[in-house]
Amino acid sequence: MTSIDLIALDLDGTLLAPDETVSPANRAAIDRALGAGIRVILVTGRGVDTALKVTRELGLNVPAICCHGALTKDFAANKTLVHIPVALEYAKPMIEYAELHHHSVAIYAEELFWRTPDAEIHMPDMLGPGWREASSLLDVLLRGAPTFLRFMGRPSVEAMVAKFGHLPLAFRNESWFEFLECAVLDRQAGKETALERLCADYHVPAEHVLAIGDSRNDVPMLRWAGIGVAMENALPEVREAVPYLTAANDRDGVALAIERFCFASERKRKSA
Repeated sequence: MTSIDLIALDLDGTLLAPDETVSPANRAAIDRALGAGIRVILVTGRGVDTALKVTRELGLNVPAICCHGALTKDFAANKTLVHIPVALEYAKPMIEYAELHHHSVAIYAEELFWRTPDAEIHMPDMLGPGWREASSLLDVLLRGAPTFLRFMGRPSVEAMVAKFGHLPLAFRNESWFEFLECAVLDRQAGKETALERLCADYHVPAEHVLAIGDSRNDVPMLRWAGIGVAMENALPEVREAVPYLTAANDRDGVALAIERFCFASERKRKSA
């Protein structure tokens, strides 16, 4: 088996348990990988706040890929390495339409999520420190192009895709049980593209990369990596898209995958 030089980890549904913590087993496996000289990179659809928190908790010393691949941050240097925003010529009419028709929308700009005061709270984190309020999201756009847009809830997602799906943007749907969300990004933004770029910086070819994830937006990254692993809790279409499967995120799936693909040969040598 090809040696692994870099591990790319999604956060939600993958590295993080349902209570958004990193289990002791996952933490120990990452510590072991780091001790063996393997780089560990976080690749998440979230903004920078959770990625920064987990990076510090795990003692990672490499950049993190955030916002579905639209933003790559070097937290150690407090530096943005790559930012691929949604052009204002597309973002502005989408926000105007959403606010006029009362569709549920938020934007990520200036490394914060923004919503209006009357916005429906779809999930607890919308009340957290990573969120701000603006009387209109158009006011936020006056300061520059947003990193990405979020349409939340099936009625809003379907209405916005029907109206603007022809635009040259990436519309990425994710679902949690009955809840549907759509992230709208520049077409050049993506986990796979961002990871490939970062791996090139470290001179790590795809065949030496282990990538683990659970969501639709992880699939291109999992298929690009030399070893792509889906979580047991992933959607069936995600599990079917890649050759390898590990346990669910509440059963230390990341730790099991790291042991299997990074250290199995070492275990065999010891038992020989």
